[in-house]
This record gives sequence, C-alpha cells and structure tokens, in this order.
Amino acid sequence: MPLSPYNMNNPSGYMDPSEMMAVQPAVGAGLGVIHNALGTAKVELFEIEHQILQYFNEFSACGNSLKMLVQNYSYMLNSTGSPNPEEAFKCLMTEKAAIVTALCRSYICYEPLQELIISELNNWRRQQALAGNGAPFQESTLDQIQRCFELLESFIGHLLAAVKETLRVHLVNDEPELNNLLERVRGAQKNLVCAAFIVDKQPPQVMKTNTRFAASVRWLIGSQLGIHNNPPTIECIIMSENQANRFVTRGTQMDSTLAGQSSGEIQNCSSTMEYQQNNHIFSASFRNMQLKKIKRAEKKGTESVMDEKFALFFYATTTVNDYQIRVWTLSLPVVVIVHGNQEPQSWATITWDNAFADIVREPFAITDRVTWAQLSVALNTKFGSSTQRALTRDNLDFLFEKLQRDERSDYITWNQFCKEPLPDRNFTFWEWFFAIMKLTKDHLMGMWKASCIMGFINKAKAQDDLMRSATGIGTFLLRFSDSELGGVTIAYVNEYGSVTMLSPWTARDFQILNLADRIRDLHMLRWLHPSDTNGVPQERDRAFGEFYSARDGTNEPKAGYVRSTLHVQVRNAIGDNGSIIGTPQHPIPSPPQDSSMSMGNPEDSDSDDSCVLDAIERYVADTSPDDPVSREIIATIMSATCKSPLSASSGDFAMADFDVNFADVYKQII
Repeated sequence: MPLSPYNMNNPSGYMDPSEMMAVQPAVGAGLGVIHNALGTAKVELFEIEHQILQYFNEFSACGNSLKMLVQNYSYMLNSTGSPNPEEAFKCLMTEKAAIVTALCRSYICYEPLQELIISELNNWRRQQALAGNGAPFQESTLDQIQRCFELLESFIGHLLAAVKETLRVHLVNDEPELNNLLERVRGAQKNLVCAAFIVDKQPPQVMKTNTRFAASVRWLIGSQLGIHNNPPTIECIIMSENQANRFVTRGTQMDSTLAGQSSGEIQNCSSTMEYQQNNHIFSASFRNMQLKKIKRAEKKGTESVMDEKFALFFYATTTVNDYQIRVWTLSLPVVVIVHGNQEPQSWATITWDNAFADIVREPFAITDRVTWAQLSVALNTKFGSSTQRALTRDNLDFLFEKLQRDERSDYITWNQFCKEPLPDRNFTFWEWFFAIMKLTKDHLMGMWKASCIMGFINKAKAQDDLMRSATGIGTFLLRFSDSELGGVTIAYVNEYGSVTMLSPWTARDFQILNLADRIRDLHMLRWLHPSDTNGVPQERDRAFGEFYSARDGTNEPKAGYVRSTLHVQVRNAIGDNGSIIGTPQHPIPSPPQDSSMSMGNPEDSDSDDSCVLDAIERYVADTSPDDPVSREIIATIMSATCKSPLSASSGDFAMADFDVNFADVYKQII
C-alpha cells in the first residue's frame, strides 16, 4: 500500500518550525550560567530557548531525507519489473539507517534540554515555596518557562511523528533500535506533559475549616497537542502526608477510587480548564473552595494537629495523540486548623518546611536540624516581609543567643525552634518570635520601619547602652519583652541617672492608645537612643512626631457631653502611694512656703546624695501640702531634725543646719 508523502512541518496541533525560528532571540557572548539564591547553577532561560531552536533546526534538516525515503519506498512497493531490485533495496536500507542515526542524535540532543527545563521549573517551584515565607519571587518567570515547554513539546512531537513514519518504511522484520527509540520518545513526551502541570497559585498554607479559599493550576503546554480544544475538568481532593507519599511512589498510576481517598471534604472542588488566546495561558481556577471536614491520622509521641501536613491534590485524565494520559500535581504542604489559637504553631510547621525542604523530595520529608546561617535567613525573611524592615546584625545575634541558650552548636533543632520552652518561660522561641512579629505588623509597623524601635535586645544590654549614652537623663529605647508574649517595653534613664524599665504593653493596650501617643505623654522621655551603632540620638518628638494622633478636638462630642482624653501616667519611683511622673500635673497652686523650710542648695551639702536632695526639694515645692507623700517627707525630716543636737538649742532651722543623710530619708519614705 502506498504511503502518503510525509510532511514534517504539519503534524496536527504542533507549532510550525518557521514560527519557532521567527521568535529566536539574539544571543550574545558572555551569557551563560548564573547562580540563584539557592546556590544551584541556573542557566538563563533564553539560552535554553536558543539551544532548543538550534537543535530543532538541525533535526528539521532530515525532513527532506525522510520525505525522499518515503517516496522511494512507495515507488519500490508499486513498481514491477525493476531492473535492479536488490540495489534499490540496499539504497533504501542505507537511507533509512542514516535517518535513524539522525533521529537518535536529535533525541540525544533533546533529552538534556528537557531535563534542564524541568529542573528550571523545579527551581521556580522552590522559589514559590520560599515566597510563602515572604521571599522575593519573580512569578512572571513562569511565562518564559512555558515558552520553553512549548518549544520542547513541538520538538518532541515532530520527533515522535518522524520515528513513527520511519517505522512505516518496513524493510526488515525486526528493528530494535528504532522501536527502542520510539518508546523513549513517547516516554519523554509523557514526562514533559505531566511535568508541565503545576499549581501556579497556591492555597493558603494554614487552612481553617469552613473558610473559603482559592487556588489555580496551570498546564504549561499552552495550545500544544490541541488539548485546549477539548479542555479537561480538573478535580481536587486533600491528601494526608502518608497518602501523598504512597501515591508518589506509584508514579502516575491513578484509579477510579482516587476521589474516595480524600482525607477531607472540599466543596467546589472541580473546575474546567480554560485557554486564554492573548497570553497562551491554559489554566483552571478554583475561586470558592471550602474545606468542610478533615480526617486526621493517629498522633505519635508529642505530635500535635499543628504538626500534621496535608496537600491539595489536583488531577485530570485526557488523551494525547493515541494514548490516554493522567496528570496530577500537589500543592505546597498545608496545615489544617479549626481555631485561631492554633495558628502560631501551624506557621512554625509551614515556615520550617518552606525554608528547608529539598527541591525534589518524598512528601513531605524535612530535616529536623539546620545551621544558624540557614535559620537566620528564614527568620529575617519572615520578619522582614511581615513588618517591611529587615532585622539587623545585632537583632540576629540576639536571636541566636536566645535559641542557643547554654549550648554551643552550629545547628538549631526543630525542638529548639518551636517545641521546647525557653528557660524560665512557659512559651517556646517561635511563640515568642511570632507574637512579636504579629504585634509589630498590627500596631508598630510605621515606627519599626522608621527604625524607632530597637526591639531585639536583652535587658542587661539595654541598661548598659543607655548608661553609656552621651545624652544621659531622658534617653530611652524600645525593646521587645522577654517575659510577656507580644509585649514591648520602654527603658529610660531616669532623673537619678539609673535605668527604669516600664511594664510591657501588648496589643490590647495599643487598641486603646497607640505607642507613639503613649510616648508623647511621658515627658521624662527626651532622646531616642539609636537602634544601630551608626545612628545618632534623636529628639523624641522628631522621631515619633509623624506617628502622633491628632488631639485638637476636631470631632466635637455629642450635645450634653464634655470631651475627655486618655493619657499615660507612670508611677513615681519615689513612692508607691499613687504619685505619678511623666505627664503634665494639674496646676494646683501651692501656698507660700516658709523660707525656713527651704531645702537649701544641693551643692552646699556634704552628702553624696545631692541629686536625691534636689529631687525631694522639687517635689515638696511643686506639691500641695496635703499630698500624703509630701507630708511624709516633711515628717521624716522633722523626725531626723529632732534627733539632732542643734534642735535642742535653736527653734529655727535650715537645711544647711542639718546633717541629714537624704538617702536614709528616701529609704524611710519608700
């Protein structure tokens, strides 16, 4: 039977080579291998595209030879009485052998290109996982990767058609080399088509039941193979880690009971693929999914539901050329929760997995220890993306000390990260870190971005830095609390030259009055200590002024009401009887003071406590005589006076007449 003339340039559904060559980019010298953030070699995508086009062009050159072989074979079958049939047969054998050699060489050139572009796609998916922790992510790179997939699909499609056509030139009974090539080409095409099916928009990785969420899948073959003309429906189920692991080991073998293997119930879990002609995107969107129920595995040891990983499993069945193919893909791991208080630990599981998973792995194998260099990058990425300012070297050193505790190792374990409580605390490192991150994001972001908050510094170093500050009394800094989750505290140099630590404020406090307004109310705060060693102190209002709230009464109260405002007051360190400092005092006029009650000149005192004397004098002078603390000060002084020999011989007294140790007076008062 005569064969139809072979036309390599027109197999149904494939890109025309002329179209491929028309988009060939210009490639100059010096372009080659670059390195991505993971440290693995990454060949520029346009370089891969150029190589695909180059090898395809070389393969296309054998098209005329194959066409001639088919014509000669057809002529031999239809001719009668050929003068030299043996010679004609030998010529055909020679021609066919040359074509088989060319086809094998083309496949040898093609195979590493497919491996390379699949590796590039895996790198993209790894970057997608890191983006789940907040790392920068060039999502648009996927369009370039798709372009390479389309070129490869066109290449392998033409190669497959050429191998089939060559097999139709049947000159001998057994052609193992050509049959083997056919199987390899078919397998390569199948692998390419399956690898091109991915999750391009990931679902939320901490997934709450009965909460709507979205995701989408994309098939990077575009319009190749003509599948878009009869687009398949994509189904979605949720798989546990064990289910996903078992399925991956079986490869692409799926059966009709797959839907019954779901570990939960998902609503709106199917979507038909759509092809967008303008950008060649072939995708299916799941815009309104909702996880109604979840089936959990038995827990082992100290495992909790927040440690358990699931994944969405997307799959479809379609026909490619003359064989059926099933495609599937898994989302990034997700943790399923039912209550908001499970969120912090769930994010520990996801953050660790996103940061340290291998590019290719069994679901969802992960190391249980990493170096501090690795973890510091993950923490910095997570915190910086959430709060819009990266951690400083000092911040990271502080976090390292907190994680290491008394141990000295280059590695941080999963248990240290989020399982073991911090020393003398009832919470873990991750719970403490996550609470600070949430507080900063929700209430402190502007001030954190402006470097007004030092944050990660321990109490001892904060005291030391403040005591060394050139600006002295009134210098302050803001640090995150070590003892309270999601707390921030102010440390400042008080009027006695020592450091005072205010009780931490949390999100509940900032819902009432924001941090900047609280700082504005505390008049003893004058100079903001720089948050890094290269900075200089800033005057308080210059540093925080842009974050103050308006208190000009622009919103008039309702008729019949008088406006009130909230102000922060700090208990005075001098006593515990209700006295306050740091806010404007109500101007209550004091009666004229007897000059004999003058506290004297502190510089005339031979006591080492002249600064305490000065403080007591100012307090008595500015306070009503009815104030209980003022009365106690005077009573204490009078008591000390009565014990002096001078008091027996003189009815009048002045501070200079008394040899009174005011430190003792102060101790008696408090």
